[in-house]
Amino acid sequence: MGLLALGTPLNWDETKPLAEHIRTHGITQFLNTWDRWKDRSGKGLLWGDEIEYMVLSFDDEHKAALLSLRQSEILEKLQSVTLDPALEKFKPAECATIPTFHPEYGRYMLESTPGCPFSGTPRALVAVEADMRFRRQIIRSHLFTNEVPITITSWPRLGVTDAQFTDPPTEPDEHRSSSRSCYVGQLLTNPHARFPTLTANIRERRGSKVDIRVPLYIDRNTPLPDNCKVTYANGETQPGPAKPLPGTPYIHMDAMAFGMGCCCLQITFQAWNVDEARSVYDALVPVAPIMLALTAASPAFRGQLADVDARWNVIAASVDDRTEEERGLKPLKNDRFRIPKSRYDSVSRYIANDERNRPEYQDVEAPMDEGVRQRLLGHGVDDQLASHLAHLFIRDPLVQFSETIDQDDEASMDHFENIQSTNWQTIRFKPPPVNSPIGWRVEFRSMEVQMTDFENAAFSIFIVLLTRAILSFDLNFYMPISQIDENMQRAQQRNAARAGKFFFRRNVFPLDRPHSPYDLTSRPVSPHRPSPDGAMSTPISRRNSPIHDEDIGDEAVEMSIDEVINGRGDGFPGLMGVVNAYLNSLNVDVGTKCELRRYLDLIKLRAKGELVTPATWIREFITTHPKYNADSVVSQEITYDLAKVVDEIERGVKPCPELLGKDYVGSGPSGKL
Repeated sequence: MGLLALGTPLNWDETKPLAEHIRTHGITQFLNTWDRWKDRSGKGLLWGDEIEYMVLSFDDEHKAALLSLRQSEILEKLQSVTLDPALEKFKPAECATIPTFHPEYGRYMLESTPGCPFSGTPRALVAVEADMRFRRQIIRSHLFTNEVPITITSWPRLGVTDAQFTDPPTEPDEHRSSSRSCYVGQLLTNPHARFPTLTANIRERRGSKVDIRVPLYIDRNTPLPDNCKVTYANGETQPGPAKPLPGTPYIHMDAMAFGMGCCCLQITFQAWNVDEARSVYDALVPVAPIMLALTAASPAFRGQLADVDARWNVIAASVDDRTEEERGLKPLKNDRFRIPKSRYDSVSRYIANDERNRPEYQDVEAPMDEGVRQRLLGHGVDDQLASHLAHLFIRDPLVQFSETIDQDDEASMDHFENIQSTNWQTIRFKPPPVNSPIGWRVEFRSMEVQMTDFENAAFSIFIVLLTRAILSFDLNFYMPISQIDENMQRAQQRNAARAGKFFFRRNVFPLDRPHSPYDLTSRPVSPHRPSPDGAMSTPISRRNSPIHDEDIGDEAVEMSIDEVINGRGDGFPGLMGVVNAYLNSLNVDVGTKCELRRYLDLIKLRAKGELVTPATWIREFITTHPKYNADSVVSQEITYDLAKVVDEIERGVKPCPELLGKDYVGSGPSGKL
């Protein structure tokens, strides 16, 4: 999570006067990197995933599953063991290197990444699940006997007030903790100086605690305020008195931990060059809400069922540092901009220098620092990229260490990353690090973590193959960003993957190509570089092909998730259709194709509604539990049983065909080394 620099953190009053200094030098650092890399090519597709885990401590006597706050101790063991050559003998043959482990915001959280990047070849893709399982196995082997690593997006009882939810116990402190939360204590937060400083500075910059409100799932016995008119879960309306209260009942949260304490699955791709990175970035922007809906796994917060299935608005609100002026609650007087979105939110601008990137698509308010934009333009950066960075740089830095105020802008990107890494958008465009062979990258950030490594591998593989298909077939996913923003809200609704409708572009093929998936494989590879196994093909130039075939309002239509993924009868092949066409264009052996098909079938069947999302499965588990009282409450015992079953499903001890299909094989009874 961002830069874990060492040093003396500054509070907000000390950081605020440095904001312009940091922005100015951040842009200088970017321009130095731009000059070094704008015309360079890298090594083509390399990619990696980030998986976040929660560590649970089981108290079997009291039927309690608690968040274990031993992150520092566990990480010390993991980082030691991964350096031990003896671990090599346990490494699966499919894994190239020993994985790595990292801290995260919550003291109960761990993050894992592969030890070295994966390539995009089909053989490399089928090894991804083995690598993920090896990571979980290493973690499991260095926990207490009553602890387990679990990949669940939101902990249902984080912040409850009726019982302890951590091991060791924590207590909120509204006067001295960095968040001032009524619900969670300081001990919950990673002790590294970055994390409590980030928490405190967000609150102080905002001028108040963060305010997170999630609609409550209303069941037949859910206690309701007087004068409240609601719609029950079965769809029936319960009339209230003549003067209903505004709004609907909600779950309240008040700290960064409720958002940054959630777990997710993120994928980062290295592109061949900057133009390829920008093309992939733009193409993935409309895909982000689709994948959020498909991976939805967050139906409960603070001990209650929510009437949403995903975490996105929770995490956006948890780091919303905008002042009242920036939120439009007061006229601008002390601040520079009215800012429509939290700094953790959906993308507001496309960035590719592509004729298909029409101005009409950039139809949401995206304020820019005009001084930053003019400086970039004057240096030769094109308008699309200059506008993207100028939009990011309307934000203030949130964490600054006294020792790194003055930097060598030729040898550091820290001031740039100070702003860049705290713009947590669905897709992130990442410049090359200083003094590194790593090239231009794109990070896909919208997906929720899944309960099994099979699912996490499946979604990772699908996104990688989709990026290859986009580039190989020169696909066009552009649509108005306002429709993508609408999709982000729809993606979080209960049962969105099965019942929701989403805007998506219906004509995705280049206009000089037939609109048929069967003809895609004939598209030639760019002549200026090879494409072994088709894994790193580059699109033909778009400059000479027509681009304006229909009005903006007609390009995107409402589709179900099934149609977006699996296609429809009007010539739209679906995202799975283009992935299949890409695979068919490669020289892949039958065994590898069958292995890849296992993963792709999970996506296909979930989109069809034949397999449920984790959110649907968790909600069903809770509402059918013998101790559930139809009152929206997720009790300690229900959560304990849920955690036990999730662990059993991951290990393959308990079948779960409605979530994983009939053929899922888990990591085994113990999963330990």
